[in-house]
Amino acid sequence: MAAKSAKARDRGTTKGKTDPPARRPIQPGAVVARWVFRLLLIVAVLGAGGLLLYRTVNPPTTITMLAESRRLGGIERDWVDADAIAPVMMRAAVAAEDANFCRHWGFDMDAIRLAIEEGGNRGASTISQQVVKNVYLWQGRSWVRKALEAAMTPGMEAIWPKRRILEVYLNVAEFGEGVFGVEAAAGHYFGTSAADLTSRQAALLAAVLPNPKERDPSRPSAFVERRAASIRDGAATIDRDGRAACFQG
Repeated sequence: MAAKSAKARDRGTTKGKTDPPARRPIQPGAVVARWVFRLLLIVAVLGAGGLLLYRTVNPPTTITMLAESRRLGGIERDWVDADAIAPVMMRAAVAAEDANFCRHWGFDMDAIRLAIEEGGNRGASTISQQVVKNVYLWQGRSWVRKALEAAMTPGMEAIWPKRRILEVYLNVAEFGEGVFGVEAAAGHYFGTSAADLTSRQAALLAAVLPNPKERDPSRPSAFVERRAASIRDGAATIDRDGRAACFQG
């Protein structure tokens, strides 16, 4: 009798239970999508943090500087604030590399269109793009770097003043083998400081920026002399027409 009651209780208990829901099969695509989203989120947070940090903190070094220092056994570099850089040097750099610096938000669409029309033989990177590449990323032409550069450049333009962008650019740009920043370049090539550069010296320094390892501003070739003369004219033009207003103190 007791055995029958126990069986009845077991039947009642079993009858009241429901089977656990079947586990859905893992979908590899969904897993990959979640991890890609997480990775992109991490990259976005790190990128935003880096942009906020270097808005006021001077970048201690760059990947290019580290690589060159290791290769050469050391580099020349001295950081100077924008107030300690001759205004003509700032205008010369903009005239040489990005004449519409004050008029765009990180990308010069006119320069991009010209580059496309000329089949990619013309550079279209703005100073803002170069700062993102030099400070946060690495050299090279990979699509990954280009995508990160394209994503970070508008953020920099939104967070940093134009004067700060140009200040950082002139402090991390390579002006010769192992020579980084305008202060080190002024001393290395002309025995002076960035604050005391003449218009000709500034134009010569700006003339070597696209190819600093093969151009020497202290012993300029005929091509560099012609380019420097053009840069001097361009620097004077952007000063007159207002295209230097966003970074001049």
